Amino acid sequence: MSTAVGATITDRWRGLRWALAAVVAIVAVAALTTWLTAPRPGGHLDPTSTSSDGVLALMTLLREHGITVVEAASIADVEREAREDTLVVAAQTYHLYDDDQLRRLAAAPGDRLLIAPIGKTREELAPELRRAETTEFGGLAPDCDLREANRAGTVQFGIAETYEAQGSTAVTRCYDGVLARYTDDGRTITVVGSEQFLMNAGLAEEGNAALAMNLAGTHPRMIWYAPQRSEGGESGGAASLTDLIPAQVYWMVLQLILAVALLAWWKGRRVGPLVAEALPVVVRASETAEGRGRLYRSRRARDVAAESLRTATRQRMLPRLGLTPGAPPEAVSQAVAARCGLDPQTVAHTLYGQPPDTDADLVTLARALDDIERQVAQS
Repeated sequence: MSTAVGATITDRWRGLRWALAAVVAIVAVAALTTWLTAPRPGGHLDPTSTSSDGVLALMTLLREHGITVVEAASIADVEREAREDTLVVAAQTYHLYDDDQLRRLAAAPGDRLLIAPIGKTREELAPELRRAETTEFGGLAPDCDLREANRAGTVQFGIAETYEAQGSTAVTRCYDGVLARYTDDGRTITVVGSEQFLMNAGLAEEGNAALAMNLAGTHPRMIWYAPQRSEGGESGGAASLTDLIPAQVYWMVLQLILAVALLAWWKGRRVGPLVAEALPVVVRASETAEGRGRLYRSRRARDVAAESLRTATRQRMLPRLGLTPGAPPEAVSQAVAARCGLDPQTVAHTLYGQPPDTDADLVTLARALDDIERQVAQS
């Protein structure tokens, strides 16, 4: 009996042991897969970053096509690895600005590919080119005889800068000047005014990957230099503040100005004419008059208040005088003076004179108007 029970326990343990081993294996494989495929954030144009502005996808494609990719973390790495048969790719980041750093990079042997260089970087590493304009490009055709561009075809650059020749050097311009290439002292220098086409987020659009591969893969050995930290000391400060501001900021400011202008236009639109509506409650005339009087007084609008009193007085007197609302001031003044036996000039001054200067003058005017209206009504 005990032998049978022991055999049953042993069989169950063996089955459980295999199940536990399977669970452990599944967990290990899942953990390893998660670690290998986990996002690896990094800086702008970081060759090891899987974020949207990294370039790990391009580095992987280049290595799969047999290109030796050297990821240079410092200018010293570039100087150590650069050779005549090497392509040096300098990608503009916030840490590529130091004068000594740029001079050492310019002295490195091999052909050169510059990715979206700002003014100071472009002047040092591509002195034969100058900036033309900044604009937003959709899908552009090469429209040039450069083999790398023609093989890639249409490319989505996003917001990009364009370049043109600064001197007599022959420059090949593709994509309306976003891509420019010239030869200087046996060295081929290529400049692209956008980095979006080779980043992880934009590599899959139209011919972006093809152009990135064609430009970065022209040599069997490529050095990628996109510094992620500052290396030099004080800079000479040749770059202006506008050179250090990314091109996207200008478009953000322009969009913000447009949005504010549209909001101001919407909020400040003119309303239509006033519409007379019945009041929801009955308001005594004295309260309305007092309210308007306080409003005029708070704004020191004696001219508006005087004109309101004069207009109301004339409107009440004209029917009694047998005159129409369009009667000229001279006729009204003569009619009132004849009816009341007053001086016409005095009447004209009261009915059509200048606005009062003080509150006391306004009160005097109101009494004079009331007196003229009373005499006209009693005559």
